[in-house]
Amino acid sequence: MAKSTYYIPVGPIHPALKEPIRVEAEVEGEKIVKVDVKRGFAHRGIEYMGMKRNAIQTLYLSERICGICSISHPYAFVITAEKALGIEAPPRAQYIRTIIAELERIHSHILWLGVIAHEMGFDTLLFWTWKGREKVLDLLEFITGNRINYSMYMIGGARRDLKEKHIRAIKDAIDYYWKFTEHMKEIFLSDPVYKARTRNVAKVSKDIALKLNLVGPIARAAGIRMDVRQDMPYDAYADIDVRAVVPQDIVGEVYGDAYDVTMVRIYEIEQSLDIIEYCVDNLPEGKILAIPNYVALLAKIRRTKGEAIGAHEAPRGEVIHYLKFDGRDGPSVWKVIAPSYNNINSWGPLLIGAEVADIPIVVAYIDPCMCCNDRVAVVKTKDGNELGYTEIRKKCLEKTEKIRRELK
Repeated sequence: MAKSTYYIPVGPIHPALKEPIRVEAEVEGEKIVKVDVKRGFAHRGIEYMGMKRNAIQTLYLSERICGICSISHPYAFVITAEKALGIEAPPRAQYIRTIIAELERIHSHILWLGVIAHEMGFDTLLFWTWKGREKVLDLLEFITGNRINYSMYMIGGARRDLKEKHIRAIKDAIDYYWKFTEHMKEIFLSDPVYKARTRNVAKVSKDIALKLNLVGPIARAAGIRMDVRQDMPYDAYADIDVRAVVPQDIVGEVYGDAYDVTMVRIYEIEQSLDIIEYCVDNLPEGKILAIPNYVALLAKIRRTKGEAIGAHEAPRGEVIHYLKFDGRDGPSVWKVIAPSYNNINSWGPLLIGAEVADIPIVVAYIDPCMCCNDRVAVVKTKDGNELGYTEIRKKCLEKTEKIRRELK
């Protein structure tokens, strides 16, 4: 008797998805035999808009690429702009930028831990982790004025200084999270139910990770010792011996599965605490902006012709920006590559052979950001010709009219 397969569409709108993407799975019984991932539902044209503004406006537009990693894109942006323009941020600003970036890593990793618990039905753990996450969000709001979109970075430095009251609050948070992280190890890594649900689920080998160009905690969980802060240190990271967190250093073996990713993220929180503690204890004195006058900064940008590539190790993995300046006060070219653009490629091999119930875990496993995948979709006809604006607009209008007629 021939086997029957069934088609299961997940998304673009689905309770397990926080942003729109479509996963089309073909299953035999409960086993997934074929997968197709479709993206492009969240294209907002941010790069195009950024090339129509001055560089300072584009910097804060970059902060809106991702709400969770709202410091990661502006960090990569200022690093890239400073390279292209020949500007160096003062040492104090470099340390402040590093502190804010590591505080964001703590909140992002705790958020992921709560989400992965939620996707497997462990909502008590979701609420507990997110309660703990409030501490760092309150701290970021105290320092910057916002829980997200902090507007702390500037080309050539930082916009706000750290005062003594901020440093005291940071030290209190460090003490709190050392205890909180120990509790997380106990609840996540020592719980037999959590381990049974994540061990050998979403398993990525080192070979697959390299072939798919995976980055961030997923690549490190596969045993690959890669981290921009380690490989190409910048700002305060250049003064700190940052070493990528990998499972073999923690437990002596590598599975590359959801359990190992959990382990990597928890231990990276501890690493962030060490980095923040170092930066606070060794915070240099001095100014926080190389060019305090924004009018003078824009004038320098207009006089400069240059291009550069810069990278920052975001919580999800490396964020890369490319900028080109050629005589106007904003970038003539701006390109962004976020970690989710690479990591979503893992869904195909991870889902084939998995159970249907594992789809939410695999999807959440890479901590995807669909808005970071902001790309244009090229539409072609059956004979391979690309459709232009006029043809696409005509087809959109025809489809809208068809839907209206059907709804009458």
